[in-house]
Amino acid sequence: MRKTLTPTLLALITAAGLAACSPAGGPAPSASTTGTASASASASSTGTPSADAETTAPAPSPSAAAPTAGPGQGNAELAIMVTSAEGGKATNYTLVCQNGIPAAESQHPTAAAGCAALKENAALLSPEPRPTDKACTQQYGGPEEATVTGSVDGKAVEARFSLRDGCEIAQWKAAKDILGSTGGAV
Repeated sequence: MRKTLTPTLLALITAAGLAACSPAGGPAPSASTTGTASASASASSTGTPSADAETTAPAPSPSAAAPTAGPGQGNAELAIMVTSAEGGKATNYTLVCQNGIPAAESQHPTAAAGCAALKENAALLSPEPRPTDKACTQQYGGPEEATVTGSVDGKAVEARFSLRDGCEIAQWKAAKDILGSTGGAV
Protein backbone atom coordinates (compact mmCIF):
# COMPACT_ATOMS: atom_id res chain seq x y z
CA MET A 1 0.00 0.00 0.00
CA ARG A 2 2.89 2.32 0.74
CA LYS A 3 4.22 1.82 -2.81
CA THR A 4 0.96 3.03 -4.36
CA LEU A 5 0.56 6.03 -2.06
CA THR A 6 4.05 7.42 -2.70
CA PRO A 7 3.59 8.22 -6.45
CA THR A 8 0.11 9.57 -5.81
CA LEU A 9 1.36 11.75 -2.96
CA LEU A 10 4.24 13.07 -5.11
CA ALA A 11 1.79 13.92 -7.90
CA LEU A 12 -0.44 15.86 -5.49
CA ILE A 13 2.51 17.77 -4.00
CA THR A 14 3.78 18.65 -7.48
CA ALA A 15 0.34 19.85 -8.61
CA ALA A 16 -0.07 21.95 -5.47
CA GLY A 17 3.37 23.48 -5.97
CA LEU A 18 2.60 24.36 -9.60
CA ALA A 19 -0.74 25.87 -8.63
CA ALA A 20 0.98 28.05 -6.06
CA CYS A 21 3.47 29.28 -8.67
CA SER A 22 0.93 30.04 -11.40
CA PRO A 23 -0.76 33.46 -11.75
CA ALA A 24 -3.85 33.96 -9.59
CA GLY A 25 -3.15 30.67 -7.78
CA GLY A 26 -5.03 28.69 -10.45
CA PRO A 27 -3.83 25.62 -12.23
CA ALA A 28 -0.60 25.96 -14.12
CA PRO A 29 -0.99 26.04 -17.90
CA SER A 30 -0.06 22.88 -19.69
CA ALA A 31 2.72 22.80 -22.25
CA SER A 32 0.18 22.83 -25.08
CA THR A 33 -1.44 26.08 -23.87
CA THR A 34 1.68 28.13 -23.20
CA GLY A 35 2.95 30.70 -25.68
CA THR A 36 1.50 33.74 -27.32
CA ALA A 37 -2.02 32.34 -27.67
CA SER A 38 -2.51 31.90 -23.92
CA ALA A 39 -0.87 35.23 -23.14
CA SER A 40 -3.08 37.09 -25.58
CA ALA A 41 -6.18 35.21 -24.37
CA SER A 42 -5.56 36.18 -20.76
CA ALA A 43 -4.77 39.74 -21.79
CA SER A 44 -7.97 40.08 -23.80
CA SER A 45 -10.22 38.62 -21.12
CA THR A 46 -9.15 41.14 -18.46
CA GLY A 47 -8.19 44.04 -20.67
CA THR A 48 -4.71 44.16 -19.13
CA PRO A 49 -1.67 42.07 -19.98
CA SER A 50 -1.13 39.04 -17.80
CA ALA A 51 1.94 38.71 -15.62
CA ASP A 52 3.36 36.12 -18.01
CA ALA A 53 2.69 38.12 -21.20
CA GLU A 54 6.15 39.64 -21.20
CA THR A 55 7.87 36.25 -21.10
CA THR A 56 6.18 34.96 -24.26
CA ALA A 57 7.64 37.57 -26.61
CA PRO A 58 11.16 36.88 -27.86
CA ALA A 59 13.91 39.21 -26.71
CA PRO A 60 15.29 41.58 -29.35
CA SER A 61 18.51 40.53 -30.98
CA PRO A 62 21.59 42.26 -29.49
CA SER A 63 22.81 43.02 -33.00
CA ALA A 64 19.63 44.95 -33.81
CA ALA A 65 20.98 48.08 -32.13
CA ALA A 66 24.49 47.73 -33.51
CA PRO A 67 25.45 49.59 -36.66
CA THR A 68 25.18 47.43 -39.73
CA ALA A 69 27.54 47.35 -42.63
CA GLY A 70 26.15 48.67 -45.86
CA PRO A 71 26.21 51.51 -48.29
CA GLY A 72 26.02 55.04 -46.99
CA GLN A 73 25.65 58.47 -48.49
CA GLY A 74 29.40 58.98 -48.69
CA ASN A 75 29.45 62.31 -46.83
CA ALA A 76 32.24 62.70 -44.29
CA GLU A 77 34.41 65.23 -42.51
CA LEU A 78 37.21 63.41 -40.73
CA ALA A 79 40.43 64.20 -38.91
CA ILE A 80 42.78 61.21 -39.02
CA MET A 81 45.91 60.89 -36.90
CA VAL A 82 48.30 57.97 -37.42
CA THR A 83 51.32 57.44 -35.19
CA SER A 84 53.94 55.01 -36.42
CA ALA A 85 55.61 54.34 -33.05
CA GLU A 86 54.86 54.97 -29.41
CA GLY A 87 55.87 58.55 -28.73
CA GLY A 88 56.60 59.05 -32.44
CA LYS A 89 55.50 61.96 -34.53
CA ALA A 90 51.90 61.72 -35.70
CA THR A 91 50.84 62.06 -39.32
CA ASN A 92 47.60 64.00 -39.67
CA TYR A 93 45.15 63.86 -42.55
CA THR A 94 41.80 65.40 -43.30
CA LEU A 95 39.29 63.52 -45.38
CA VAL A 96 36.25 65.41 -46.64
CA CYS A 97 33.84 63.52 -48.89
CA GLN A 98 30.68 64.59 -50.67
CA ASN A 99 28.58 61.76 -52.10
CA GLY A 100 31.60 59.46 -52.06
CA ILE A 101 33.86 61.92 -53.90
CA PRO A 102 36.78 63.67 -52.16
CA ALA A 103 36.38 67.41 -51.71
CA ALA A 104 39.17 69.84 -52.55
CA GLU A 105 40.03 70.44 -48.87
CA SER A 106 40.97 66.77 -48.32
CA GLN A 107 44.61 66.27 -47.41
CA HIS A 108 44.74 62.50 -47.57
CA PRO A 109 47.15 60.25 -49.52
CA THR A 110 44.34 58.08 -50.93
CA ALA A 111 41.28 60.35 -50.64
CA ALA A 112 39.35 58.74 -53.51
CA ALA A 113 39.78 55.25 -52.02
CA GLY A 114 38.86 56.52 -48.54
CA CYS A 115 35.66 58.22 -49.72
CA ALA A 116 34.69 55.19 -51.79
CA ALA A 117 35.22 52.90 -48.78
CA LEU A 118 32.99 55.11 -46.60
CA LYS A 119 30.25 55.19 -49.24
CA GLU A 120 30.43 51.41 -49.66
CA ASN A 121 30.37 50.70 -45.90
CA ALA A 122 29.31 53.58 -43.67
CA ALA A 123 29.92 51.53 -40.48
CA LEU A 124 33.68 51.07 -40.99
CA LEU A 125 34.39 53.70 -38.33
CA SER A 126 31.74 52.35 -35.93
CA PRO A 127 32.94 48.83 -35.24
CA GLU A 128 30.86 46.76 -32.85
CA PRO A 129 32.39 46.30 -29.41
CA ARG A 130 34.43 43.16 -29.24
CA PRO A 131 32.57 40.38 -27.42
CA THR A 132 34.30 39.30 -24.22
CA ASP A 133 34.00 35.65 -25.22
CA LYS A 134 35.74 36.05 -28.60
CA ALA A 135 39.28 34.79 -28.89
CA CYS A 136 41.75 36.79 -30.98
CA THR A 137 45.03 35.54 -32.33
CA GLN A 138 47.92 36.77 -30.26
CA GLN A 139 49.98 38.30 -33.03
CA TYR A 140 51.56 41.71 -33.07
CA GLY A 141 51.12 43.81 -36.19
CA GLY A 142 53.27 46.76 -35.17
CA PRO A 143 53.26 49.85 -32.98
CA GLU A 144 51.02 51.92 -35.27
CA GLU A 145 47.92 53.51 -33.82
CA ALA A 146 45.25 55.63 -35.48
CA THR A 147 42.50 57.90 -34.23
CA VAL A 148 39.64 59.07 -36.43
CA THR A 149 37.22 61.79 -35.32
CA GLY A 150 34.54 63.70 -37.16
CA SER A 151 31.28 62.72 -38.80
CA VAL A 152 30.07 60.25 -41.41
CA ASP A 153 26.67 60.80 -43.00
CA GLY A 154 25.79 63.24 -40.22
CA LYS A 155 26.68 60.86 -37.36
CA ALA A 156 29.58 61.63 -35.03
CA VAL A 157 32.41 59.11 -35.04
CA GLU A 158 35.39 58.63 -32.79
CA ALA A 159 37.32 55.47 -33.53
CA ARG A 160 40.69 54.14 -32.42
CA PHE A 161 42.70 51.53 -34.25
CA SER A 162 45.82 49.59 -33.34
CA LEU A 163 47.62 46.41 -34.34
CA ARG A 164 47.98 44.62 -30.98
CA ASP A 165 46.18 41.39 -31.87
CA GLY A 166 44.42 39.61 -34.71
CA CYS A 167 41.04 41.26 -34.07
CA GLU A 168 42.51 44.77 -34.10
CA ILE A 169 44.57 43.96 -37.20
CA ALA A 170 41.36 42.87 -38.98
CA GLN A 171 39.66 46.17 -38.06
CA TRP A 172 42.70 48.12 -39.33
CA LYS A 173 42.68 46.20 -42.62
CA ALA A 174 38.96 46.89 -43.09
CA ALA A 175 39.54 50.64 -42.61
CA LYS A 176 42.96 50.89 -44.31
CA ASP A 177 41.71 53.08 -47.17
CA ILE A 178 40.33 55.57 -44.65
CA LEU A 179 43.40 55.43 -42.40
CA GLY A 180 45.66 56.15 -45.37
CA SER A 181 48.23 53.69 -44.02
CA THR A 182 48.53 49.95 -44.13
CA GLY A 183 50.37 49.85 -40.83
CA GLY A 184 53.35 47.70 -39.79
CA ALA A 185 53.28 44.07 -40.81
CA VAL A 186 49.72 44.17 -42.12
